[in-house]
Amino acid sequence: MSDLSDKAKDFASSDKGEKATDAGLDKAAGAADKATGGGHGDQIDKAEHAADGKIGN
Repeated sequence: MSDLSDKAKDFASSDKGEKATDAGLDKAAGAADKATGGGHGDQIDKAEHAADGKIGN
């Protein structure tokens, strides 16, 4: 299982992985913004940037 985790970390750190994780985070942020009626955009943006800092490059 550790090998799979290492492969996922390596992928997330690659350019292709960075683009994929950014796209996923952007999609999740858009869904959260839509679900809250746009009333919590600043908090959603902060959470998206915090998550992006923990994933990938």
